[in-house]
Order: sequence, then structure tokens, then C-alpha cells
Amino acid sequence: MKIQISDKKKKEMFVSLFQILKNCSSIINTTFNSESLHIQGMDKSRVCLFDVKINSTWFNSFEITKNINLSFDSSVFYSIVSTKSDSQDLIITMEDDNEDIIHITFIPQEKESKKGDFKGHDCFKGHDCFKGHDCFKKFFKMPLTEYDYDEMAIPTVEYDAEFSISSKQITEMFSQLTNFGNDIIIKCSEEDISLTTNGISGEMRVDIPIDDLSGYSIVEDEEIKLTYSLSYINKMCITNKLSNDIEFALSNDCPMKITYDLGDNSLLQFYMAPKMNE
Repeated sequence: MKIQISDKKKKEMFVSLFQILKNCSSIINTTFNSESLHIQGMDKSRVCLFDVKINSTWFNSFEITKNINLSFDSSVFYSIVSTKSDSQDLIITMEDDNEDIIHITFIPQEKESKKGDFKGHDCFKGHDCFKGHDCFKKFFKMPLTEYDYDEMAIPTVEYDAEFSISSKQITEMFSQLTNFGNDIIIKCSEEDISLTTNGISGEMRVDIPIDDLSGYSIVEDEEIKLTYSLSYINKMCITNKLSNDIEFALSNDCPMKITYDLGDNSLLQFYMAPKMNE
């Protein structure tokens, strides 16, 4: 097994992906086949389900000769991949004769050498290699763990309301809302969308005009009013590096779906059940 990411933006996305997932589950279960990487799991409270599919074309190199299932500590993996730099390729490998360990390597990207340069680098011209000039290779070994998880089949659902909003805007909103309450009431109508939370510190409400959304659809004459755990939603929406927009889909009788479009027909999706009205 060998996968490689060279593209700067996709390395940032890959790191951000596991920044989110480590907040959902301490153990991550991954499945590799010749066409894709699939990740699925639930948080320990079983409030939300996460489902990731990254197509092989998303990676710069994707060499999988057989179906492989790997489980590992999500915080350790995030700590390793977050040491990436813009000028290094991220490579993940597993040896056929040792399937208890994965190797994570960062290697300098090849640069066009110029006459008089030492291996094409400028390290010997006053630059400090340890301050962002990554001329060195980094090697990590990470042990795998045993983790029994049965993947769930996710049914296709027709949602009553769907909207897409700037990831930067919505992550800032959720971060501010967490200062005032533990739950969030999401209300959708044909006129607007409102987000409300309240607690001992007071109440905060955000009204989002339809014109400020990247996309919006709702069943005619329908009004949706649902309550969710704000702390869980905030965990799912802590970064704007995965996609420019985040898509939300809601219905009164099924879990909310939150979708990040990762490009190349690849997606990160969360499914979260609403809180029951008391």
C-alpha cells in the first residue's frame, strides 16, 4: 500500500479532515480498495455518524493492490500529519510483511537545480532549514489497533430543506453561538433561516437572508424547526479549509446531513439526530 499527496491545498484538506475526525472518535476505521479510501464511524455517544469517501484520483499516487482495513488512534495520526509543510510530499505506506504498522514519511519535493546550487537547495545561502525550509526527510511509524466496526448502509433521503453557505461564515457563527448556549434551534422557512441559542449568559439569534446563501431549497409552505446539540455541530464545523461552502440538509423526521465537497467526487458527510422536544 502506498498513497501520496503532493498538492499543497489537498495536504491542508487532509490534515483538516483528521482535525475534525479526531474530535468525533478516538479510533478511526479506514477501508482502502483500488478505487477509494472510505472512513466511517460514530462518536462515543452515538449522536452523530461520519462518512468519508475519497476517490483514488484525489491523491497524487494511490497504489492499493488488495482491500485493506486499518484502524488507528486519530489523535496520534493527526499529530503526525499536521507536521506537514508546503514543500514536502506526504506519503503513507504499509509493508506486506508487517501489517501492524503504517509508515508516514515527509520528503522534500524535487526542485529544479540551478548551476552552482548544492542539490538545488538554498540551505547554504543563509536560510535556516529549521524555520520553514524543509530540506530534510521526516519518518514516522504508527502502530495500528484492533477495532471492530460494522459499516452502516446509509439510505438515500429526500430532505425538506437544503442550503449551502460559506464555510468561513458558518464556522464563525457556530463559534460565537457556543458562548451563549448548549443547544441550537435551526428554523427554516421560505423567507429566511434563523439560528438561535440561549442559556444563563443570555440569548443569541442569527437571521440568515436567503440571498446570502450559496443555494437554498425548501418544500413549498414548509417550516422546519429542529433542535441540535451545538457542541457537536461546532465539532463538525471547526474549519473552513475543507471546502468553500458547507451544505446542510434537514427534515423533521430524519437526521440532519452536513456535507463537505472535497473535490474529485469526494465527500465528507455527517449525520446528526435532532434532540427530542421535552
